[in-house]
Amino acid sequence: MNPRDQVTDALYGLGWSAVKKLPEPVAVRLGHTIADLAWKRRGAGVLRLESNYARVVPDASPERLAELSRAGMRSYLRYWMESFRLPAWSPERIDSSFEPKDLHHVTDGLAAGKGVVAALPHLANWDLAGAWVATKLGIPFTTVAERLKPETLYDRFVAYREGLGMEVLPHSGGSAFGTLARRLRDGGLVCLVADRDLSASGVEVEFFGDTARMPAGPALLAQHTGARLVPVTLWYDDSSVMRGRLHPPIEVPESGTRAEKTSVMTQALADAFATGIADHPEDWHMLQRLWLSDLDPTRSPGGAA
Repeated sequence: MNPRDQVTDALYGLGWSAVKKLPEPVAVRLGHTIADLAWKRRGAGVLRLESNYARVVPDASPERLAELSRAGMRSYLRYWMESFRLPAWSPERIDSSFEPKDLHHVTDGLAAGKGVVAALPHLANWDLAGAWVATKLGIPFTTVAERLKPETLYDRFVAYREGLGMEVLPHSGGSAFGTLARRLRDGGLVCLVADRDLSASGVEVEFFGDTARMPAGPALLAQHTGARLVPVTLWYDDSSVMRGRLHPPIEVPESGTRAEKTSVMTQALADAFATGIADHPEDWHMLQRLWLSDLDPTRSPGGAA
């Protein structure tokens, strides 16, 4: 392991070992302090976050975008502080920290013996939502994690999420799709963060007026297994409670090729994500390039070369 990877792994290890021991008000203040320092430095991540918010709120003034990016960094650090502390939270604390709306879109599907794919963007704290499902509802589920460098850091994340009640599969390696399909055919729940494609096989969608690429997996799993595909959006309010909305299931089109059906379903998923992100842009933690015109400067807005 190179020195940089050693430092990265050590910092995350320190977060999970030390932050969870802090009194909550201290942890909250620490998160705000780190967020504000990062925001003032105007590093690449903050500038990208602000640029992404400019897509979501196109009529925002520079002052408004600065306010959004500061709030976004605070939301992002709230996610990390909660995540470092989640392993020490009691079931009662997890129960009281998340209030989802229209949960029946998932529970009805599971009760009917159908698998359910819950697909989320990078909004608020998806780990807390997962811990709530496993703790409050007692429903085990399967998810996928991107392989991180160094490998020891990936192992930390897997152990963390497994400790919250999740089955975690690696994104790379080629076997995740088959395992997810088996879980769904058995009537299980699969939860996937799905607003940024990590492969070359993503589906192009219209997203806030320009072309982005999102994973095909959620739509393909629904087609292959007959599982429900349910978009989920999350947000923080001004309290210690995170809110969530489960959107109506996305139906598989009756006609068209597999690729055409996947395109239609992924666009519907992107539209649901956009609704939640537009309502709570400061809770969308997208500090990376997303739109194709940002990834490829020769590409004009709208996706034309």
